[in-house]
Amino acid sequence: MAAIHLRVYEHRGPALLFENVKGSKFPAVSNLFGTLGRSKFMFRDTLEKIKTLVDIKGDPVKAVKHPFRYLNVAATALSALPMKTGSRAPINFGRTQISELPQIVNWPMDGGPFVTMPQVYTEDPDKAGIMNANLGMYRIQLGGNEYVQNKEVGLHYQLHRGIGIHQTKANAKGQPLKVSIFVGGPPSHPLSAVMPLPEGLSEMTFAGALGNRRFRYFYDEEGYCISADADFVITGTVMPHENKPEGPFGDHLGYYSLTHPFPVMKVSRVYHRKNPIWSFTVVGSRRRKTPALAH
Repeated sequence: MAAIHLRVYEHRGPALLFENVKGSKFPAVSNLFGTLGRSKFMFRDTLEKIKTLVDIKGDPVKAVKHPFRYLNVAATALSALPMKTGSRAPINFGRTQISELPQIVNWPMDGGPFVTMPQVYTEDPDKAGIMNANLGMYRIQLGGNEYVQNKEVGLHYQLHRGIGIHQTKANAKGQPLKVSIFVGGPPSHPLSAVMPLPEGLSEMTFAGALGNRRFRYFYDEEGYCISADADFVITGTVMPHENKPEGPFGDHLGYYSLTHPFPVMKVSRVYHRKNPIWSFTVVGSRRRKTPALAH
């Protein structure tokens, strides 16, 4: 699947739907954002408003100097605020386990299958709630190495990232950090997770404005935040100072990142909606890939 994706991407081909994934009952989609034209088409109705919204957030003085010019953008931001919904949401259709998800390995020397388009959600231990949360795209290793199948997954991120700041605060309190991993859902959600947004602009608000649909969420009975519109949600906890080897992984620079200790997440539940589609991408270039490890 990864090899087919790369060949199609290099020829600026279409998005791909894999309907019969070996070892999984769930279909998978890739190359959704494979061309700039396709990405612009997805957000053709909201892109200009979003550009202005980010511009204002980076320089609020502009809104003061030209208030009437930015009235529509302010209304867009307000209407895009996350919306709490009931637990009778599409994502609550069924449950599965990690081993039943598409086990996609990008490169021959990878440590195992990875989630390559995750939306990793955490909340600030000092300020609970979705408006103080972080949604980022960090590497998730589903199996291999020393991970206990279906009970543990690996998280790869740097401490200066949003989730790293949350984990540092949780560690200082000696408490576990709740993590929710969303996969799929509206295209605006993964794009928001990977965007370097201005400080103070919530990824969930950005996703709502970009997709012209408020980010819908609820909390399950275990206290995890669940994206109501995602195709899959994996919940679990990261215990203070608990690490396991993660990697190697064929990185976007054309080399394998080495195996290093990174936080391990104890899996609680895996939700999915009716007829879900697993979303993935491939990291790295087929032309530049080498078996050498980066040092």
